[in-house]
Amino acid sequence: MKVYTTDRIRNVVILGHGGSGKTTLTEAMAYLSGITSRMGSVPEGNTVSDYDKEEIKRKFSISTTVVPIIWGDIKVNVLDTPGYFDFVGEAEEAAAAADAAIIVVSGKSGVEVGTQKAWELCEKYKLPRMFFVTNMDVDNASFRQVVEDLTELYGKKIAPIHLPIRENEKFVGYVNVVKKAGRRWVGKGEKVECDIPDYSMEYLERYRENLLEAVAETSEEFMDRYFAGEEFSTAEIMAALTMNVSDGSIVPVAMGSPVNLYGVANLLDDMVQYFPSPDKRHIAGINTKTNEIYEANYDFAKAKSAFVFKTIVDPFIGKYSLIKVASGVIKNDDTLYNPKQDVEVKLNKLYVMEGSRTIEVPELHAGDIGAIGKLNVTKTGESLSTKTTPIQYAGIDVSVPYTYKRYFAKNKGEEDKISQALAKMMQEDLTMKAVNDAENRQSLIYGMGDQHLDIIVSKLLTKYKVDVELARPKVAFRETIRKNSDVDAKYKKQSGGHGQYGHVKMRFENSGDPETPYVFEQVVVGGAVPKNYFPAVEKGIQESVQRGPLAAYPVVGVKATLYDGSYHPVDSSEMAFKTAAIQAFKKGFMEASPVLLEPIASVKVTVPDKYTGDVMGDLNKRRGRVLGMNPDHKGNQIIEADVPMMEMYGYSTQLRSMTGGSGTFAYEFARYEQAPSDIQAKEVEARASKVNTNED
Repeated sequence: MKVYTTDRIRNVVILGHGGSGKTTLTEAMAYLSGITSRMGSVPEGNTVSDYDKEEIKRKFSISTTVVPIIWGDIKVNVLDTPGYFDFVGEAEEAAAAADAAIIVVSGKSGVEVGTQKAWELCEKYKLPRMFFVTNMDVDNASFRQVVEDLTELYGKKIAPIHLPIRENEKFVGYVNVVKKAGRRWVGKGEKVECDIPDYSMEYLERYRENLLEAVAETSEEFMDRYFAGEEFSTAEIMAALTMNVSDGSIVPVAMGSPVNLYGVANLLDDMVQYFPSPDKRHIAGINTKTNEIYEANYDFAKAKSAFVFKTIVDPFIGKYSLIKVASGVIKNDDTLYNPKQDVEVKLNKLYVMEGSRTIEVPELHAGDIGAIGKLNVTKTGESLSTKTTPIQYAGIDVSVPYTYKRYFAKNKGEEDKISQALAKMMQEDLTMKAVNDAENRQSLIYGMGDQHLDIIVSKLLTKYKVDVELARPKVAFRETIRKNSDVDAKYKKQSGGHGQYGHVKMRFENSGDPETPYVFEQVVVGGAVPKNYFPAVEKGIQESVQRGPLAAYPVVGVKATLYDGSYHPVDSSEMAFKTAAIQAFKKGFMEASPVLLEPIASVKVTVPDKYTGDVMGDLNKRRGRVLGMNPDHKGNQIIEADVPMMEMYGYSTQLRSMTGGSGTFAYEFARYEQAPSDIQAKEVEARASKVNTNED
C-alpha cells in the first residue's frame, strides 16, 4: 500500500446503536473503493470487518476493525466499532484514536440509546461528527423524524445536508441542500441530476436557511452579506461548513442505503471534505526525561512517537499492536522506546490492517494508523518514542467491568491453560479481567455484561480449546460475635510414651474492630500456663479465624483472652496448647451469639429522569437503602444507595431491561453489616450440606 502523508489522512470512527448498520456501511465503502470485488453482508458472514468466528456466528460486531479506504488521493482509516453495550471498550479505544466520527442511525428504528451514547463518546474526545441515516430504502424509514429527534436532543447545530426523494414509495434519490439540486440514483450508487419534488421545497428552504445562518456566523463579512440578502456560493458554503464541522458547531446529517450503495460515495466525499486531517488536531504527552509537556500535534517533522490504542492477540496469527503515530515518521527498521516499561523494541515490520488482512508498509507518517507485530512487552494505552525524546501519552480510558461470575474448568488439569488463555484475552480486551479470589477459593471473570461473559467462554473454547463453565459467585461473608463467652478447653491424649496435654481457660468478646480478624491477650498469673506456650495458643486462634465455626467464613472482630489453664511437666507441648486453643475458640465462638456479616456495596446508578422511580423500587427490592439523588445536569439522575453485594448479582441485565440500555452503574465495597436472620440461616444450612458432602 502507498504511504500517505498527514494531510492526506482521515481517521474516522463509525459509532451507533447495535444493529443500526455500521458494518454494512463499512462494507459498502470497502466495495466502492475497490478493496472487495463483491459486497459482503452481515447475515452471510463475509464482510471485511466482521471476520472473527464469534462475529460471523452471532451476526454482530464484537471487536473494532480498521479498514483503510482509499478515496481519490485520500486515505480514510475507517474504525468499525461494535454497537452493543457489552463491547463499549472497543468503541472507547477506537474513539481515542479517531479524529472524527460518523454516528449511524437507522431510518427505521430512529434515534436510540446507542445513538446518544455515541454522541457522549464524541463529546468526551471532542470529535467532529456527522450523522448518517441508513435503511432509507425501507418502507417505514423516516429521515424527517430522525432529524426532528436529533434537533430536539442537540439543538440548532443539527444540519441536514440531504433530503430523500421517493417515488411510488421507493427511495430513488436525494436533494442536495448545499447545492440546492436534485439527484437520482442510477447503477452502483451513481447519480444523475433531476428536478426537486414540490413536496421537498418546504423542508429544503427551512434546512437551507439554518445552514446559511451558520455560514453567516463564521465571519462579519458573511454576516453583512447574509443580512443584505446576498447568496453565498457553493464553494463558500462548503468552506464555512468545513470550519463549522471541525469545531463542532455544526453536525451535518446525511442519509442513504448502504445495501444498495446509495449515499455511500457522497458520504466518503463529505468525510474527505469536512473532516480534519490529523495535523489539524491536538495531541500532547509528557517528556519523561524533562517532565515537560510535549506538543506532538501529529507533526511529521518532530521526534517519532506513537501510542498503542488496541491489541490483537490470536493463537494463529500472533500479536499485533495497533498504533496511531502522534509525531514524526515511523519506519519498519526503527528502534523505539517504551518509557512505561523502560524497554527498547526493534521493529521488524510495519503493517496496515485491512480487517483481518495485514499489508506491509515501509513507513507510517504522523496521524496514520498501523500495526506492529510481536511487541511482547508493550500493552494497550502505552507509548512508543525515541530514547532521546521519551514521550508518554495519556492511557486509554475504558469502562470498568462490574458483572462477574465464578468459572470452573470442565476438564481437570486445564486450569493453567485457562489462566494463560485469559491473560492473552485480557491484553486484547481491557474491559474483562480474571481474578483469583483466594479467600473464597474461587476464580472469577469480570465483564461488561452477561453477553460479554458468554462470548469470553465461547472464545476460550474456539480459539484456545479450553472449556469452562460459569456459575453464581460465592459472596465474601464474614463471621463475628455479639456477646461474651468464657470457656474451658482441655486437650488430653495418652497413647504409650509421651502423651499430649494442654489446658486453657479463655474469654471471648467482640473487639470493636471489624477490620482486624482477632486480638489476642493473656492475663495468666502464677504460671498456670508457662509463657513459652502463649505463642502456641495464639497460633491456634490465628488458624481458627481463617474458617469460622458458623459457616466456614473468615472471622473478624474477636478478642480472645487467655486467663488461666494448666500444664503437665512431661506431656505438655506447643501442639497440645494450639489444639486446646482451637477447641476453646470453636466452643467460645458458638456460645457468644455468632452472626454472619455481609459485604455492602456503595452503588451509584445514573439513569434518565423518567426511570428513577423504577430503579429506586428495584433497589429497595434488593434490600438497598437509597441515600440520595443528584442531577448530573444532562437529563439524568445519579442515585446513591447502599446495597448488599449478594443482591448485585444480575443487576447489569436488570438495569438495562428497566432503562432500555440507558442506565449505567458503578459500585465499590463499603463495609460489612450484620446479615438478616433468614440470609444467615440459609448460608449456615448451605454450609452444613457442603460439609456433609465434602464439598467447599
